[in-house]
Amino acid sequence: MPRISTLRITRSHKIATAVLVAAGSVTAITATGGPSEAQTTATRSSVSVEPVAAAGVPTAKDAAEKAAKENAAKETAAKKAAAKAIAEKAAAKDRSEKQAANRSTERKAVTPKKYTNNLDGWIRESLDIMDKKNIPGSYEGLHRNIMRESSGNPNAVNDWDINAQNGIPSKGLLQVIQPTFDAYHVKGTPKKLTDPVANITAAANYAADRYGSIDNVDSAY
Repeated sequence: MPRISTLRITRSHKIATAVLVAAGSVTAITATGGPSEAQTTATRSSVSVEPVAAAGVPTAKDAAEKAAKENAAKETAAKKAAAKAIAEKAAAKDRSEKQAANRSTERKAVTPKKYTNNLDGWIRESLDIMDKKNIPGSYEGLHRNIMRESSGNPNAVNDWDINAQNGIPSKGLLQVIQPTFDAYHVKGTPKKLTDPVANITAAANYAADRYGSIDNVDSAY
C-alpha cells in the first residue's frame, strides 16, 4: 500500500510540473512577442514628414513656386509684346518708305522732264530717248555733226547735192533725207523730218546701224 501512494504522488507532481512549465512558456512568449508601444512611437517620431496643406490652404513653398511661375509668365509675355511692337514699327516704317518711293515714282511719271527749246535742249532730249532705246551716241558726237551739217538750224535744206538733184533733199539738223528718216524713225518722236528731236534720233539710229555710233561720223554720211 505505501508504495502505491508514493507512485501516485510522483505522477501527480510530474503532471503539475509539466503544466507549470507549459504555462511559463506561454507567458514568456506573450511577454517577448513584439515591440512595445513606446518603441513603435519612438520609431515613428524619427521619420521626417513634409508639411502638408491643411483644408486646401497652400504651404509657403507652394505659394513661392506659384509666384515664381506667374512672374516668369509675365516676363515672357512682356518680351513677346516688346518684340511684336518692334516688328510692327519696322513693318510700318517699311510701308511708309515704299509708299514714299511709289509717290516719288508717280510724280516722276506724271511730271515729264523739261528741256529748253534750243540746240542744247534738243540734243539732251534726244540723248535721253537714245538711252532708252539703246542707241549709242554722246553729246559731243551729236553737237559736232550738227554744227558741220546745219550749223544748228533745224530748218536747213540742202538744195544742191545729188539727193536734191534726185528730188529728195537732205533736211534738218543732221541733214537726213526722207527715205532714211522713214526707215530709221524712232518711235515716240514726231514723224516730221524737220522736227529737231526726231531728226537727231533718226540720224543717230541710222549712224549706229551703219557706223556703230554717231560719234564715229566725221564727214558727210
